[in-house]
Amino acid sequence: MAVEGKPYRLYRGGRAKGKVPLERTTRASPRQPRAAGERPARRRRWWLWATLGVAGLVVLLVVWTILGYRSFASGVEDANDRLPRRAQAALAQHDGSLLSDAATILVVGTDGGKAAGRGDARRSDSLLLLRTDPGTHRLSYLSIPRDLRVEIPGYGTSKINAANQVGGPTLTIRTVRALTGLPIHHVVVVDFDGFRELIDALGGIDVHVPKPILSNRFDCPYSAEKCREWDGWLFDKGTQHMDGRRALVYSRIRTNRLDPSETDVTRGRRQQDVAEAVGNEIASISTFLRLPFSGDSLAAPLATDLTAWELMQLGWVRFRADDSKSLHCRLGGDPASIGGESVIIGSEGNVDVLSMFLRRSAPVAPPKGMPYAPGCTRR
Repeated sequence: MAVEGKPYRLYRGGRAKGKVPLERTTRASPRQPRAAGERPARRRRWWLWATLGVAGLVVLLVVWTILGYRSFASGVEDANDRLPRRAQAALAQHDGSLLSDAATILVVGTDGGKAAGRGDARRSDSLLLLRTDPGTHRLSYLSIPRDLRVEIPGYGTSKINAANQVGGPTLTIRTVRALTGLPIHHVVVVDFDGFRELIDALGGIDVHVPKPILSNRFDCPYSAEKCREWDGWLFDKGTQHMDGRRALVYSRIRTNRLDPSETDVTRGRRQQDVAEAVGNEIASISTFLRLPFSGDSLAAPLATDLTAWELMQLGWVRFRADDSKSLHCRLGGDPASIGGESVIIGSEGNVDVLSMFLRRSAPVAPPKGMPYAPGCTRR
């Protein structure tokens, strides 16, 4: 029989039974090449999810910012109501924005509070001028000793801390302006209790202690029996995390039993360091993340004319400031006793310090061995 007529087909491996296929099986066509520029579907899905993720984070950031701002603004409105209208009227008008124009802010720390004997206390325990310079990202601090003898408008000559006792922040603003000749654009007032509450609301602050401190005995935190054996507040050298109470004590110490050269004037630098640490914490990412939950508590201890938006601007200025360019100044003079009261008689060097504070002349540090002398130093 001819090969063509056999009921089977021949293969290289032998013959196979079964019907002869009438049609040749079509092989699968090879994969078509991708058009130029076409990306795999898997890669396209990856970019889709990445885009959606970024968009979701942006939306979350916007919502978080709005919630934080609203919480913060509600507390600031109450802080604005606590500042007397006369004090607001005593301030100089600030033309421009805190983000772009220099401004001078007076921070007044009073000795009032809820503790026994402090209910009627309103003397300024701390007076600090903060000058911002957004154009150069520099901040300048000027401490005014509370015992500095000055002319209080309408009341004669006295310690500068008496201005707040007799006339509140309004008279304090006028007195500082008369003393320095500087326009005061904004003011922030906080008492002892508010100071502690502010720092506790921030979760504490980190402060560098340049040398060991052992204070005299004041505000003992223990029982009467234990306080009789207590040596005083001790601060070791180095960076320390402080809650509101320790930060307040650190700012108030006037006598360091480990360094007799410490005075009421030199403690001004400690107050500046604490103020700088508070500014660092307010401008931190961690504080921003907590704003929706604790924004109102940050402004609750304050009395100020600054609006929520202006405080946010001030936080941004602080965030962008270069600490290595910060200037720390203090007024000073000669210690004296008038009518049995310890005072500081201002020296002519205070005029030079004001020029340094405004960055019109190079800073000159206080002479060594003269703890009451004025001067300016960089960090």
